[in-house]
Formats: sequence, C-alpha cells, structure tokens
Amino acid sequence: MRRREFISHLGGAAASPLLGPLVARAQQARSVPVVGLVSIGASAASPATFGPFLEQMRELGYVDGRNVVFNRRFAAGQDELIDGFIAGLVRRPVDIIVVTGTRESIAARRATWSIPIVTIVNPDPIGLGMAQSLARPGGNVTGLTNMDFDLYGKRLEILKQAVHNFKKAGVLISPGKPYFQRVSPWAMNIGRDARSLGIALDIVEADENNLDDVLAALAANGAQGLVVAADGTFIAYRNALAASALKHRLPAIFTSRVHAEAGGLLVYAARIADLSRRAAFFVDRILKGAKPADLPIEQPTRFELIINLKTAKALGLDLPATLLAQADEVIE
Repeated sequence: MRRREFISHLGGAAASPLLGPLVARAQQARSVPVVGLVSIGASAASPATFGPFLEQMRELGYVDGRNVVFNRRFAAGQDELIDGFIAGLVRRPVDIIVVTGTRESIAARRATWSIPIVTIVNPDPIGLGMAQSLARPGGNVTGLTNMDFDLYGKRLEILKQAVHNFKKAGVLISPGKPYFQRVSPWAMNIGRDARSLGIALDIVEADENNLDDVLAALAANGAQGLVVAADGTFIAYRNALAASALKHRLPAIFTSRVHAEAGGLLVYAARIADLSRRAAFFVDRILKGAKPADLPIEQPTRFELIINLKTAKALGLDLPATLLAQADEVIE
C-alpha cells in the first residue's frame, strides 16, 4: 500500500475499528447525527487540535457510536488529501463538518453551502469571505477565529526580545496556502510591522520534503531567527521542524503550543485548546436546531506565550528576565 493511501486509510474509517459499522448504522438510522472532523495537522494516532473538542463533546453527553458518530478525516500533513476528504463527507452526507484550519475551512465552504461548518482555527473569516460579520455570519460557517492574522507583529517583537541585536528574520510559509503568501494583505502587514521594529524579512516557502534545506539556506543568508506561519503541515511535521531550527541555530517562534512541546523555542497564540473546547458548544447548538448563520463567531479570550527553556539553553540564548516574566508557561 502506498504511503498516501495508507494515511488516507488511517484518517478515514480505520481511525477506529468500530467506525465503519457505526457509520453504516448511522446512515440507516438518521436519528444518530454524523459529525465530520477534518484536519491537515492531525493523524489517526494524534488527534491534535481535536482532542479538547472531543473531550468537551463527551462532557456534553455525546458518546461516539451511541448518540453521535464522529467521522474522522485526518491528513497527517498531506494537504492534497483535504478536498477528497471533504467531498466524501458531503456525499455521505454528514450533519456537520468541523474543521481545524484555513485550508480545511476553504475546502469545506467550496464543497457545500448547506451543511453547517464549524471552524476551530480560522484567522480571518470575514476576509476569507466565509462570514458577513462576526456577530451574524449569515451563511453556513460559524465557530471560532484565532485572530492569527493580527499576531505576526507581536511575534516579531517577542523574537526581538529573545535574540540580541536581531536584524533579520526568516518567515516560513507553506506552498499553496491561500492566506499566507509573499504578495498578500498578510505579507503587507507583517512587512510593515517588521520595518517598524528595524527587522528585515526573508519570506520563503517550505513543505515536508525540503524543511531542512530551506532552513539551512535561511541561516546561510543571514537570518537570525525564524517566524513560522500557521499551517497544518508544519504542525504535522513539528518534530522535524523544531530539530532543524535547532540544528541551524535559528531561534523560532510558532503558532501552536504543540510546537513548544516538540522543542520549538517560542509560541505566541490564542489558546487553541480553549477554541477547540468552545467548538463543541457550537456543534451541540446546531444539533439542537440552531442555524450557523445566526451563531456569532467567537474571538479568543486568552493568548499565551510559551517558552521552551531547554531549547533556549541549547541555542546559547540568555533570555531576558522581562521576557521570562511575560511567559504563561516555561518548559524546562
């Protein structure tokens, strides 16, 4: 079996040995709702962002296979699988699709204007054309925004505090990402913030096949640190990314706490676990009859700074006490 087929198999019915029969029974008895879960960054072995969501669903009384069926589609970093995953869920059909990131959100919205879509991590639902406003989305998309679009200037500022005489940053984006591109509103914003901080930027693309080569080139071209844009592929390959950043002596700041747990130096982001849990309440309300058009999209209430002190020591960084005092969590 080829690797992609194996991953697709894991992300689908094989995610649980009972899932296939359960889905079949759910199709026969539509009184049991089917909720599709789609993520680039998750795998069958690691539900990643979906972990808190599933815990909260259990706390709300939903038992997989009894009064709900979760149809998991986890791509383990292979973003080319997403369109097929979504198409399969729409054909089934499912009652709700829950997605974790931008590409999944866009693919779901492109595939259906009728099935409710709940987003966990959406950087800009209005800018992406998924909602008329946060207060009244007006379509079939609701859920959470992580406001990631607005955080890159803050991440540069934090990195500048961590790295002495910081003048040049590499910025890592993923090819084909519809939101983070060299020519885009996001690039204009991070460029403006970098200029105000006196930092030059080198925005480069990388995927799982060339991560180490790209980071080596950034270091050779004078980058003193690294900003990693939000992307499910970078979550799926977080261990390799953290190891490569350390290898090439690039202090890096990321967008998800799993990166710090994998050895990344810094994370500054909305608390994704909180957003994931809140998504369960949207699913609950929709299953009870609410329309996504009428459910306000929620913004994060908490942001967190995580510092991996072990990685700082390995990089030879003496982090200032003022930065350590700002941290919500220090990993030692």
